[in-house]
Amino acid sequence: MAKGMGQRPKVDLDTGVEDATLLILEWLGEQGVGAMIRVDAERMRDGRPAWTFAASGGPLNGGMRADGASVGECMGRALLRLREAGLVVPF
Repeated sequence: MAKGMGQRPKVDLDTGVEDATLLILEWLGEQGVGAMIRVDAERMRDGRPAWTFAASGGPLNGGMRADGASVGECMGRALLRLREAGLVVPF
């Protein structure tokens, strides 16, 4: 993604937030926010929400975390939490 740093390709929002996840992570990094998304195989085997988004730094006053059963659910919750913290992601 280094080649396109600072340039935002158009994202088809009808396909879901999953398609924009890497763009969201890159944008957060540009804002000084450290962020990651991960999947936990053990939680997946146990039927628990296996996806986790975590972020901290930059304009966030503290760390934040969002969990979901799918990457789409996880990122949807993460975007809501980021908005509640005053950081509106442009995707």
